[in-house]
Amino acid sequence: MSPRTLEGKTYWLVGASEGLGRELARELHRMGVHLILSARNEERLQELASELEGAKVLPMDVTDTESVRAAMAEAGHADGMIYSVGLYEPMRAQEWDPEMVERVADANFMGALRVLGRLMPGWVERRSGHIVLIGSLAAFKGLPGSIGYGASKAALRHLAEDMYLDLQGTGIDVQVANPGFIRTRLAEKNSFTMTQLMEPAEAARRVMTLIRNPEPRQISFPRPFSLVFTVLGRWLPFRLYAKLVS
Repeated sequence: MSPRTLEGKTYWLVGASEGLGRELARELHRMGVHLILSARNEERLQELASELEGAKVLPMDVTDTESVRAAMAEAGHADGMIYSVGLYEPMRAQEWDPEMVERVADANFMGALRVLGRLMPGWVERRSGHIVLIGSLAAFKGLPGSIGYGASKAALRHLAEDMYLDLQGTGIDVQVANPGFIRTRLAEKNSFTMTQLMEPAEAARRVMTLIRNPEPRQISFPRPFSLVFTVLGRWLPFRLYAKLVS
């Protein structure tokens, strides 16, 4: 299967202000993609757009339905959409903060539903589009201290599979990337040693290998760390897996 044509296409990058999303914007720009940059922080978006000629800044809060609806009027025509929103707060069940957990789930999963639910009708009608959801290795198996985050990323990964199955033959491609630890302001909240910690630019290059190619449907990285979740975690009895990750 030939690589995907990106030059001259328009991609809407949701969650472009920081970390992986910011580096993906730079990678896409280098490949000749027209960019629409969305996030809540307009100042950070403007800083990024100043180095990416032609990029359009479109502030949006994915937890606000009216904000999403307004942005859709300006970005719904895009050829592709990348959902790179990631809200994270390390938390164990014993210290459950209900408001924080709800904010995490709202941004990571419900926000995707708000955007995709308003994007799909037009794309289905025109029979074309490319959706890339940025998940996490945390989506595959339970993890200590991951209340809210792991479940929301698991729901996002499940959504990607549901959409992929429904949209086969419609001209709309659905892909999901599941990265491990990335050196961002969110990762700085962790107090433990992060295995195979990646720089955002490195993670963006991995995601670009997915975006440039119609297959595979999903990638998980980096190896060998990702194998703990995608292979070992699948076959190990849960009691042994729990001992491993604890």
